Amino acid sequence: MTLPKAFPLPPTDPHHREAPTMTLVNFRDPATLADPAGRWIRPGALYRSAQPFPHDNADIAAQLRTADVRTIVDLRGDAEARDDDWAVSAADGVEVVAARIQPTNGDLAAAMREMTTDADLGAFYLLMAESAPEAVKLAVEAAARPGGVLLHCAAGKDRTGLLTALLLDLLGVPTEEIVADYARTGAALTQIFEGLAERNRAALNDYENGTLTVPRPLLEAPAGAMAAFLELVGSRYGGTEGFLAHCGVDAGTVAAFRAKAAAGVTA
Repeated sequence: MTLPKAFPLPPTDPHHREAPTMTLVNFRDPATLADPAGRWIRPGALYRSAQPFPHDNADIAAQLRTADVRTIVDLRGDAEARDDDWAVSAADGVEVVAARIQPTNGDLAAAMREMTTDADLGAFYLLMAESAPEAVKLAVEAAARPGGVLLHCAAGKDRTGLLTALLLDLLGVPTEEIVADYARTGAALTQIFEGLAERNRAALNDYENGTLTVPRPLLEAPAGAMAAFLELVGSRYGGTEGFLAHCGVDAGTVAAFRAKAAAGVTA
């Protein structure tokens, strides 16, 4: 998710020192909440989070090591990422895959301006995924690698949410559970937006009056948005496998991901 430009900035204080977040915000394994009975997802295969605030550090690297995260898939656009964002974890042996989904390229900016409903946000998700087939392909290929894989964007809500939803759907997770997992990010949005505002303080202050209208759905994690996204994937592409094939993901990659991440499958 791109930082909402209307989100209030933390107060400016000449003596203020940024208090680093010691672990990743919104970090979770969907298996623990979306599938506690272990019917569809193998725990430890897939994680999601927001970006590191203010940047990667030894505590985050230790968190990823404990979770056996071996690959990080960074879904942020070129203007959002910094070269040193994952320097500590990369030095610790984690591979970082840049699968760039640019949040406002092409028709996306117009769609964002016209967004008013949760269903509009779901349609925006599909448009965003369709605008970056190579990034979707890279992300799914990375998710099939051995060990835990972490997906993240900026907030860990929009781009992370749609990719996580597609992967969970491949594992047969029911739509209502996928939607519920997406909506759980709502509880972390205050902390996420504070971190994004702190990191982007200078950029935000460049805007006239420091404000720009942002559609309500982008400031939330509404269940209806993810439900609409999955419905559109089904109606336009016949389901997740059809959409991923459209993005260039081959059947072997899908099979490899299922062999790794599906509950009850011997890898």
